[in-house]
Amino acid sequence: MTTTMPVGYHGQQPEVPKSVFVTGAGGFIGRAIMARYKALGCEVRGMDLQPDERAGIVAGDITDPAGWAEHAKGCDLFIHTAAVVSLAAQWPAYRKITVEGTRNAIKVAVAAGATRFVHFSSIAALGYDYPDGADETWPVVIGNEYLYGVAKGASEHVALAAHAAGDIDVTVIRPGDVYGPGSRAWLIEPLKMARAGQLILPDNGQGMFTPVFIDDLLDGIMLAAGLEDGKGQIFILWGGEAVSCKEFFSHHWRWAGRQGSPRSLPLKAALALTKGIWKVNQMLKRNDEVTPDAMLMFTRKGGFSIDKAKRLLGYQPKVNLAEGMRQSEAWLKACGELEDKT
Repeated sequence: MTTTMPVGYHGQQPEVPKSVFVTGAGGFIGRAIMARYKALGCEVRGMDLQPDERAGIVAGDITDPAGWAEHAKGCDLFIHTAAVVSLAAQWPAYRKITVEGTRNAIKVAVAAGATRFVHFSSIAALGYDYPDGADETWPVVIGNEYLYGVAKGASEHVALAAHAAGDIDVTVIRPGDVYGPGSRAWLIEPLKMARAGQLILPDNGQGMFTPVFIDDLLDGIMLAAGLEDGKGQIFILWGGEAVSCKEFFSHHWRWAGRQGSPRSLPLKAALALTKGIWKVNQMLKRNDEVTPDAMLMFTRKGGFSIDKAKRLLGYQPKVNLAEGMRQSEAWLKACGELEDKT
């Protein structure tokens, strides 16, 4: 675990907060944030649906802050990661949790005395049909599909409106596809699907994947949260190394003991198949990320620009895909998800 603050490659020195509060603290990114700040000697607290007293996490619902707001009192950095983390939900859930939940979090942060509010959005806010090298000025997605991204864009509006009103200094983070030890979304779940033979990619997996290793993301978060130049800004943070979905998920295919690459369908067929599966899952109230939006996500045409984060923050990703997957595989073996044959 890194025990020093990252320094930007232009010499940027972020301020170390005394106390940090994290919503969604029990999730992959939330826990990683808390662990990194705790290693620096900061007081760390958080909330999530499931409590963890040893980690300083209380039970709470982002839609009902009365039960956890008191736990945030006295923090000077408030990091908001809680949201609907799914491509399979419907709009009422996205609006209530991701959008209105952001407004609730801001009110709690202001009342708690926080001086900086870091809001977690996503590159999904740009949709799936953007040009290679799109930056923070590219329009957010709107419409009746890709609702996860639509909700993230709407939540950014809530956060930046609070900044514009002078309620609190806000920084918005748009992470890439975050993976590494502890990742359920991009390690454990795809591995399960590969074992079951259900890992299917549209158009021969030629869509682009935009990975960022968790340690690189944490460096970017701490720079953005601790520097004056981060105030009122949106930052895209990812590894800067776009790869095809086929290349990324072939690791999971191999880990599952399979030969070659994940199976593929033409996009039109993949959308039809996943639309039927999604409707059945909705009727049965079954959680499953096999959705048309997932197929659309896997057709992205390129990566994103991180020039702004490099220029203002001195952000510099350090972990390439090969090393990140090596560490990820070691973690999967250590936690029993993969057999260690060495």
